[in-house]
Amino acid sequence: MKTTCASLTMILFAALLISCGREEQTEFKYTTEQFADLQILRYQVPGFEELTPKQKELLYYLYQAALSGRDMIYDQNYKHNLLIRRTLEAIVNSFSGDRNTDDFKKFMVYTKRVWFSNGIHHHYSTIKFLPEFSQDYFAELVANSPEIKSTLTNGESPDDLLAKLTPILFDPNIDAKRVNLDPGVDQVAESANNNYEGVTQKEVENYYAKVTDPNDSTPISYGLNSKLVKENGELAERVWKVGGMYSPSIEQIVYWLEKASVVAENETQKVALDKLVQFYKTGDLETFDDYSIAWVADTESRIDVVNGFIEVYGDPLGYRAGYESVVSIKDLEATRRIEAIGQQAQWFEDHSPIMDDHKKQSVVGISAKVITVVVEAGDTSPSSPVGINLPNANWIRAQHGSKSVTLGNINDAYDEASRTSGMLEEFGNSAELVALEKKYGALADNLHTDMHEVIGHASGKVNAGVGTPKQSLKSYGSTIEEARADLVALYFLMDPKLVEIGVMPSLDVGKVAYNQNVRNGLMTQLRRLKLGENLEEAHMRNRQVVAKWVYEKGLPDKMIEKVVKDGKTYFVISDYEKLRELFGQLLREMQRITSEGDYEAAKNLVETYGVVVDPELHAEVLARVEKLKLAPYSGFINPKLVPVTDGEKIVDVKIEYPEDFAQQMLEYAHEYSFLPNYN
Repeated sequence: MKTTCASLTMILFAALLISCGREEQTEFKYTTEQFADLQILRYQVPGFEELTPKQKELLYYLYQAALSGRDMIYDQNYKHNLLIRRTLEAIVNSFSGDRNTDDFKKFMVYTKRVWFSNGIHHHYSTIKFLPEFSQDYFAELVANSPEIKSTLTNGESPDDLLAKLTPILFDPNIDAKRVNLDPGVDQVAESANNNYEGVTQKEVENYYAKVTDPNDSTPISYGLNSKLVKENGELAERVWKVGGMYSPSIEQIVYWLEKASVVAENETQKVALDKLVQFYKTGDLETFDDYSIAWVADTESRIDVVNGFIEVYGDPLGYRAGYESVVSIKDLEATRRIEAIGQQAQWFEDHSPIMDDHKKQSVVGISAKVITVVVEAGDTSPSSPVGINLPNANWIRAQHGSKSVTLGNINDAYDEASRTSGMLEEFGNSAELVALEKKYGALADNLHTDMHEVIGHASGKVNAGVGTPKQSLKSYGSTIEEARADLVALYFLMDPKLVEIGVMPSLDVGKVAYNQNVRNGLMTQLRRLKLGENLEEAHMRNRQVVAKWVYEKGLPDKMIEKVVKDGKTYFVISDYEKLRELFGQLLREMQRITSEGDYEAAKNLVETYGVVVDPELHAEVLARVEKLKLAPYSGFINPKLVPVTDGEKIVDVKIEYPEDFAQQMLEYAHEYSFLPNYN
């Protein structure tokens, strides 16, 4: 049967309406609590009950493997985090004093912030946040919590613990930033993360300059799974593997992955799982590449998992990756939309505004799907991504392809929680634009994520001999890459091709996406910063680089007008087609920087447009958002998988939806604390 573009459009939007209707009929509490700058949400797992018992068993093993690694991200983020977390948890569990005081409530807020950020540095800004209770009250908490004894080692007393932790928690100048991207400092020495010890930025750069070959067409991801330290005056990598650093956690991950392999859906999936186990046992990065290739090849399985050391945002130099895991089910209905985009990857590459020399002649192996998340752990939890494109190795993408996924139920939960926020009405310039965004906002968000992950990250190529972006662009590599992928999405969201292939009804969806990105890049994302702070995080820098650059370049033609009405600032797009041309020009330059490894151009672009915040506009945004009583960041309580057994055999798995964030964190601490306080 031949499916026309018009009929495909009807199918896709019918599926969307059915999905929305199903959500409206289900009474599900998406938002559970709000504290500090955080909102705690929940998400559902539609389709779980349709799975076979064997598929559920597989999910349960992958769920256990995911959570078994959570201690690692705490330690990677900061070497004192595990001791701090366990101290706080001992107080929560056993404090014998009055729990109804304002001070104890402040203590609980601080503890929940530590759980949310996987440590004492903000999960997004990476700046250390301080307790709002006093040092004296902290001493009182420690003195009246019997379980504190469980955190002590080597003959320490509670007073020793206090002397150690008090300055770490309360002094803002000690380990102030987890990731310091200031170009004027030693970014390794001035970053509090636990990826390096006793080494300088220059030593790290020299070390990898000696071991890497820019002409290697299939380079391993140097430094991805190790801590770089100085031993007896020499630099050495402490590898994260069985028998190496983090061995107790990794042994547990391996145990569950080996169980998962036995019940794999097919041989391709089993090969990938076995390669992952081999990587964890050996720490060999060539084996990790073999695993990544095998994982990309598995496109037929309904169940999927990301598990490993994946993203390098926590390393200012972009070498070392944080532990993360996402366990998921393929959403068969919603995948139709993203597959329609992935099938046109070569068309998008051919019609991109980048230089011909920077285009891929053959775009291969892009697998695109929408997933339903079952559990997240490590760097993806509690704060979740909305899309994923892996593997990160450029040569694997070019030769073997990549998997691009949208986290469907996570996006749904974000949308449900934001429906009554009032942000759109506050920052939307007119009733007409607000109405258009209410109509198409969710679709515009989804398509932007789809295009960013499926087409953006997979597009373009690096010139031979340049090396990887983390080698050539250094600390600016992540920002440039995210901006490049965003620009690919933005450029094509106003292309009739997306209407032709049936993924959106009209270019009005693209206009909504443009409005969203300009507004967020120039204004609304500033609600995530304290007054006086500049942008540190790669995604935030990317958004401002893009929006501020096109705003400035479009000033002569008033493409984006800054309008002030009743004391409120709005940025209004006057010509969407011309704005698209500017997005194309910036994309061309971003790809040139990436392809040629132009560090100075990357630095100039990011430092000029992506770092400094307009203080007056920032103050205005904070004042307007304060009236709405909104938290700028959201994260999730995970569902809980409970096995049903007949003897030792799992015959079924039930899913539960907890509502208490603190209780889940305490349960995780009890069940999955495998590492010592210091590693």
